[in-house]
Amino acid sequence: MDDSSDKKFQKDLNGGLVGLVLLAALGERGEDLYGYEIAKRLAGANEGVSIFKEGTIYPVLRALSAGGLLTSRIVPSYAGPPRRYYRITEQGRAVLAERKLIWTATRNFVDRFTETETQASGIGPLS
Repeated sequence: MDDSSDKKFQKDLNGGLVGLVLLAALGERGEDLYGYEIAKRLAGANEGVSIFKEGTIYPVLRALSAGGLLTSRIVPSYAGPPRRYYRITEQGRAVLAERKLIWTATRNFVDRFTETETQASGIGPLS
């Protein structure tokens, strides 16, 4: 496969995961974080390279906030434009818990088809 199809696959895969990862990042910290800080933390969790583009993160943060899963507040900054800080809500925590269960079940399902050990043992779906 060529690089463009790999990028498309990664983009499609990321589409549903950005919200889950953002909720998890905000849920684990228990503090208000602003967009750029969240992006840096995501990159830091992956050896300095985020799989999500910064331009993808901000619209998802706004959508999560509009959906009641996050609250936000704007704080003036001395070093540039005002910053919008986000915090997970109780509803956001409940949705995060549900989505983590869905993610785990989905990951386990995909792993059954893609793990080399499973295929080598003859337990895979094609045996």
